[in-house]
Amino acid sequence: MAQITIDIPDDLAQQLAPYQGQFSDLFTHFIATTLLGQSNRQQNSSNSTLLNTSSTYREILDFLISQPTSEQIIGFKVSETAQDRLQTLLQKNCETALTPAETAELDLYEQLDTLIGFLKIRAYTALNAALQN
Repeated sequence: MAQITIDIPDDLAQQLAPYQGQFSDLFTHFIATTLLGQSNRQQNSSNSTLLNTSSTYREILDFLISQPTSEQIIGFKVSETAQDRLQTLLQKNCETALTPAETAELDLYEQLDTLIGFLKIRAYTALNAALQN
C-alpha cells in the first residue's frame, strides 16, 4: 500500500491524532468518489448518494484545511443543504425502509457527525486548558 503525507499545522495534528485510524477510510472514499469518479453510475440513487456525501466530505475537509481555531471548530456546522439531506433521510427512515444506498449515506452522515463531535470535544478541552493557564 502506498502512503501519502500531507503537511498540516501542529495544533491541528494534535487535535486529530486520536482519530488517525478513521482518516484513511474517509480520505479513500473521498478521493475515489470525488476526484477519480469511481462510483456505481448504473444506479441514479447511488450517484446522488455519493454526490451528497462527497460534497459534505469536501465541506468538512475544506474547513479543516483552513486551519480553524478551537473556537471555529466548536462553532462549525455543515451547510443547510447537508442538514436538509440528513433530515430527509431521517424522516424517510421513520416512514419507510431506506434503499441500501440511502442506508449507506445515512451511515456516512453518522460517521461524519461523530468525527465532528469528537473534534468539538477536543477543541473545547484545548480551549479550556488554554484559558486556565
